[in-house]
Amino acid sequence: MFEKLIEKQNGFFWQPTEIDCTRDAKDFKTLTDHEQHIFTSNLKRQILLDSVQGRAPVAAFLPICSLPELETFIVTWSYFETIHSRSYTHIIRNVYSDPSVVFNSMLEIKEIVDCAKDISKYYDDLIALHKIIKTKNYDLYENKKALWLCLNAVNALEGIRFYVSFACSWAFAELKKMEGNAKIIKLIARDENVHLAATQNIIKLLPKEDKAWEGIRKDCEQEVSNMFASVINQEK
Repeated sequence: MFEKLIEKQNGFFWQPTEIDCTRDAKDFKTLTDHEQHIFTSNLKRQILLDSVQGRAPVAAFLPICSLPELETFIVTWSYFETIHSRSYTHIIRNVYSDPSVVFNSMLEIKEIVDCAKDISKYYDDLIALHKIIKTKNYDLYENKKALWLCLNAVNALEGIRFYVSFACSWAFAELKKMEGNAKIIKLIARDENVHLAATQNIIKLLPKEDKAWEGIRKDCEQEVSNMFASVINQEK
């Protein structure tokens, strides 16, 4: 299954510069103040969330992974997240004469920062546990629990969290505006579906392969349910 996902993801290889965004610069100047605010805020959110996701899978999952095909998938996954990050750079270069309009106030928007904190919290908890594996304080159950919560947080990210921003980008294209941006977001969404399939399958496989995971799944059921509810509310 992971081999198929690797092949599928590699078959989707693309580069942001393949998409012509020069018309977007003209379109942006014709947008109303409200539309410019929506487009720019949306871009800020996408940049910050993908910045976390570009770094985190390798840092959090690779040190505790021993399955070769899963290792390869994690590296491939992370690489494609960096393509997403570069695509936002491509959009900014074409649309804004001054990039600071996007970057300088990104961390001042509470809603965007809250989303990023909710994702990075679970990554941080798991990474922190890696550092004590060879010490007396190490607890295998706590590490497995942190991994389970992190996998679910990423699953919510790839399957739910980006889609309001994606819909927002595509809504501009429906009005025949910012179509280069919409094409890039379409390619990003296609990649995210591959990543979603991976986390979905890991979450299904673990309890089947080890009864301890079934106990962890039950122990974390309410927390995971609250996590997904929080993601949905943030999207709204």
